[in-house]
Amino acid sequence: MPATTRLISVNDVERLADLQLTGRLFFAPWDPVRADSYFTVAGQQAEVENALARHSRGEALPHVILDEDSQVVGRITFSGITYGAFQSCNMGYWVAQESNGRGYATDAVRAMTALAFKELSLHRIQAETLIPNARSQRVLERVGFVGYGTAPEYLKIAGRWQDHLMYQLLTDSR
Repeated sequence: MPATTRLISVNDVERLADLQLTGRLFFAPWDPVRADSYFTVAGQQAEVENALARHSRGEALPHVILDEDSQVVGRITFSGITYGAFQSCNMGYWVAQESNGRGYATDAVRAMTALAFKELSLHRIQAETLIPNARSQRVLERVGFVGYGTAPEYLKIAGRWQDHLMYQLLTDSR
């Protein structure tokens, strides 16, 4: 049974805090440097509330990734949702260390891209990966994303500005 996604909820806060705390070292090379408070229930409560506020304004679509037992194993979010001539968004996702390699990210990306094109009527989804993040690149490529360049010093990850590979999926390329 494939992984599914659903809108994030305040009921997910404790589970997300646990996943972030236990995966802190695993995620560190791929994430911005975060304050200790981020890894607490209160920190995740603030993150979820912020995500839901952006969702209520139509700027984001924050989902959790669920395994076959409907347990939260990660997050996937569309941010920077823009309509008009652009009709585009940015996608980011993560899956807990103990759930990596089971296809959850691929299933979630596939489900969310279908939602973006069918329900949100977007034209383009963009995603970026650090150059050494081959696992994430494989996820994107499996779903049909195409690399289109490198963005020098794109995001400050693990405490330093790092280059990223840029990927996109267009609605008519599916």
